[in-house]
Order: sequence, then structure tokens, then C-alpha cells
Amino acid sequence: MLLLASASPARRRLLELAGIPHRVQVSGVDEESISHSDPAELVQQLARAKASAVLQALPQHVDAEAPFTSVLGCDSVLAFDGQIFGKPANAAEAIARWRLMAGGWGELHTGHCLLRIPAGMQLLPLQQLTTVTTRVQFAPLTTAQIEAYVATGEPLLCAGGFALEGRGGALIERLEGCYSNVIGLSLPLLRRWLT
Repeated sequence: MLLLASASPARRRLLELAGIPHRVQVSGVDEESISHSDPAELVQQLARAKASAVLQALPQHVDAEAPFTSVLGCDSVLAFDGQIFGKPANAAEAIARWRLMAGGWGELHTGHCLLRIPAGMQLLPLQQLTTVTTRVQFAPLTTAQIEAYVATGEPLLCAGGFALEGRGGALIERLEGCYSNVIGLSLPLLRRWLT
């Protein structure tokens, strides 16, 4: 069974829809303490930190009836015009970002770290680590459209300030790359790793 080191409801939903048995254990990692100028490297460091923190706490979460074989950590950011965007801090920040992004292209980077748990925890876990990047084209929007979307509250919950699987999906013109990656994790990558 997979242990997901994430509080993201979108990641949980992706795993449920894909039929991947899992449980959630939030890592508690202070994401603000990790920084890097390269967004692809940043999300890898965050994903690794989350998976490692959950693995270290695992003995108190072991379930003999459903033992965990892997811990998955993920983190996402949007790179746009040389800037790295996580979740907006407030509505004003979300509006400012959307004014910048409207009509343009960004890159959604999701770091994935899978730690395979050796039998008995005797050995160091086997690590798989990578970043999946999807290009996102945002629709040209008016200020009123941007403000209406931000007023829903959805952008404040998501890296980059939009949810592809929610109302934000109508504001995306085109994707180049993995669709599920933009929601929070690449299902094709995870399938390859788990098989």
C-alpha cells in the first residue's frame, strides 16, 4: 500500500480515481524553510523532504493488515516569466498573479519522490526522484473575470493560483504534457514507478 505524504485533496482524489490503494500521512515539513532558484530542483527537494519526514515517522503508523510498501511525496510550483509561484498568500496576490499570467504560458513543475520501504526497515529505502513539467497556457481574461475567479477562494488553495480540476479549468486554454501533473501528481509516472 502507498502512503501519501501530502495534505492535498486533489492528490488523494487522483489516487482514488486511479484505484491506487493508499493512506495519507501529512509530513509537517516547513515548506518555507526550503528554497532554490530552479523550480524543478525546488519541487524535488520539497517532495524528498516530505517523503523522508513521513518515512521517519512510519513506525508509529504501521498497520499489520495493510503494510505500507512505499511513501510518495509531491510538491508543485508554477514558473511564470522567471518567477516561482506557490499558493497565493491572499486574494490581492492571486489577482496580481492572474493579471500577469492571463494570456501567457507558464510551466507547472511537480516534484515526485517515491521511497520504497525495505522489508523490516533494515536497509535504507530505495529512492526514485524526478520532476514532471507541464506547459500551461492561460486564457486572456478581463479584470472582472479574474476578480470573480479569485472571489471563489479556489486560487488560494493551489500552487500557481488555479485548480485545473475545478473552476480554474475553464481558464486554461491549452496544456502541453501530463494533465494529472497539473492537478498534483503524474499518474503515468507513478504507474511506471509502481510497476
